[in-house]
Formats: sequence, C-alpha cells, structure tokens
Amino acid sequence: MASKSRHLARRNAVQALYQWDLTEQDPGDIETNFIQAHDLSNVDTDYFQHLIRNVPLYHQEVDDHLSQYIKRGIENIDPVERAILRLGAYELEYEKSIPYKSIIDEAIELTKVFGAEESYRFVNGVLDRVAKELRQSEVNVA
Repeated sequence: MASKSRHLARRNAVQALYQWDLTEQDPGDIETNFIQAHDLSNVDTDYFQHLIRNVPLYHQEVDDHLSQYIKRGIENIDPVERAILRLGAYELEYEKSIPYKSIIDEAIELTKVFGAEESYRFVNGVLDRVAKELRQSEVNVA
C-alpha cells in the first residue's frame, strides 16, 4: 500500500502544483483547499503536503537544473509537464532515499496520465539528464 499511496500523493501533487503555477496562489491555501475538496484517504498525505510545500519553495533551484536541458525555456513548457518536471527534479535533488529510476518512472507515468500524447518522452529525456547531473554516482552504478 505504501507505494500506491505515495504514487497517489505525487498524482495529487501534480494537480496542486499545476494550480499553483497557473494561479500563483499561496501553496498553503492550495494545500488546504485541495485536502478539503478531494478524497485523499488512500494518499500518503504527509508526502503530498511535503511536495506542495517544498516544490514551490525550491522551484528556482529546480528550474535552474531543468533549464540546462530545455532549449525553449522552462516558462514555455506546457504547465502540466512543467509541474511534473519540477516534481521529478525536486525529488532527484532533495529526496536521495528514493532511487532515481523510481522518480523517473513515476514522472513518466504521471505524464502519460496528464500530459500530451508523446510528452512522456520529453519528460523522460530531461529528467534522465538531470539525474546524471544530480545523482551521478547512483546513475553510474546502474
């Protein structure tokens, strides 16, 4: 159940981060409203809240990592894909206990659910390069 609930935490976090990106609302307000409006009974809500608080907090550092591998600029990326990329890059940088392959696999799955038809390839390529930068020793072992 733990992996499912964490997957659902990411899935809900992508939706909340999308809302934050488009509306520029306070992440705390989005978190509160999201928890009230959605059934999160099967979700790792602690991890959901962690992501909603920290991805916006560290989004500039995360965007700096992503921007190196996006030719058109992060601001020109589809907002759904941008939310997924930010979530994945955040986890690659700050959640070292999660294997990089798991992070990338989750991002691909989220992109297949929420993104454009072939956008998972783009997300995979960008996060793979970010992983090689941020998790070099882990990537080299694999």
